[in-house]
Amino acid sequence: MATVTKRTWTTGKGEKREAWVLAYTDKKGDRHKEQFAKKREADAERVKVEGQISKGAFRAEAASKTVKDAIDAYVKHLEKRHGKGEQVTTMYLRNTKGQLVTHAQPELGDTKLAELTARAVNDLVEKLRDAEVGLVTVRRVIGSLSRALQYAVGQDWVATNAAKGVRVIGKRGQGSEKVVPPSKKALADILESGDSDMKRRIQFAAATGLRASEQWAVRWRHIDLKARTVKVEERVDAFGEFDTTKSESGQRIVPLGKTIVSTLRSWKAETTHNGADDFVFPDTGGGFTRHTNFLRRQWKPLIEAAKVKDIGWHALRHFAVSTWIEAGLQPKAVQTLAGHASYAITMDRYGHLFPSDDHAAAMDKIAKALFSK
Repeated sequence: MATVTKRTWTTGKGEKREAWVLAYTDKKGDRHKEQFAKKREADAERVKVEGQISKGAFRAEAASKTVKDAIDAYVKHLEKRHGKGEQVTTMYLRNTKGQLVTHAQPELGDTKLAELTARAVNDLVEKLRDAEVGLVTVRRVIGSLSRALQYAVGQDWVATNAAKGVRVIGKRGQGSEKVVPPSKKALADILESGDSDMKRRIQFAAATGLRASEQWAVRWRHIDLKARTVKVEERVDAFGEFDTTKSESGQRIVPLGKTIVSTLRSWKAETTHNGADDFVFPDTGGGFTRHTNFLRRQWKPLIEAAKVKDIGWHALRHFAVSTWIEAGLQPKAVQTLAGHASYAITMDRYGHLFPSDDHAAAMDKIAKALFSK
C-alpha cells in the first residue's frame, strides 16, 4: 500500500515550507519515498505506483534510469560480446551504436524509462520521417531501440519494452523491395571494359548470386570443380572479421556452370594462391578483398569506363537471380540458391520477375469450364 503524507518544516530564515511525501513498499519488501511539491502530483504518482505493484510491473529503477542509460548499457553489453566468437561483429556494433546515438538518443535520451510510452516511440518515428531519414534507416533505428529497451527489461530496470510492436510503415510504394536487375547489355559493356581479374569476379558474382561478403570469403576448399559447385558457409565484413553466413539458410551449395568452372580451373592453375585455405578472389597480397576498397579503386572506375548507368556491385546478385527465374527455376529453388531466410523475402524482391503466362493459361482453362456450354 502506498501512502501520501504532508511534511512541513521551517527554514533557517524562519520561512515555513511544505511538501508531500509518497511512501510505498514494492513486492520485494523494499521501501521507497518520493517527494512532491503538490498533493495532486503525489496522489497521481501513488495511483500509478499502486497499479504497477499490483500487476507486478513496478521497477524502482524505471523512475531514475533514462533511455540514454539503457542505450549506454546495451552498447557496453555489445562491446563485451564483440570479438569473442559471438554474433557481434564490428560492423554490427558500429551500426547499432550509430543508429541509437545519432537518431534515438537526441529525442528520447532524457526520458525516464517509467515515462517512455509507445506513443513517444511513434513520435520519434514521425520526427525521423519528417527529417527525411530513409524508411529502411528508421526501421533499423526502432529495431535497435527495441533491443536496447529489451536489454533494460532483462536488467530489471523497466517492466515493459515500449518500442516492441511499433511498426514503421512507409507511404504507398515507398520502401518496396522489388528489384530491377541490370540489363544483359550493361553487363556485357562492363565485362568488355574490365581486365581478366575483374571479369572473373564479375562473372562469378553474376552467375552464383553470392553476396559480396560471401564471395570475398570463398576459399579453394569451398570450390568443387568436379562436382561444379561452390559451398557457401562463411562471410567477411569490411573490418576483416569472418563469421558464418547471414542466416542458417545462407549456408548453401550453389551449382556452377561449365563456363565458370573452366574459368576457375584456369585461374587456379595460374595463381600462386591456390591452396585449400587460399582465397579464390584475393587482394594483391593474397589476403581477402576489402569490399570498400574494391568498390572505390576497381568497381567504380570500371563503371565509369564502361559508360553505363551507375550500377552497384550488389546488382550482380540481382542479375543472377533474374537469370535463374528466366531459366525456369521455381520460387522455392530461387530462395534456396539465393540463401534467403524466407520464401516471403524472395517473392517480395523478385516475385514480379516470374512469368505470368501460366497464370493466364490457368484462368483461360477455368473460364472455359465455367462458361462454355
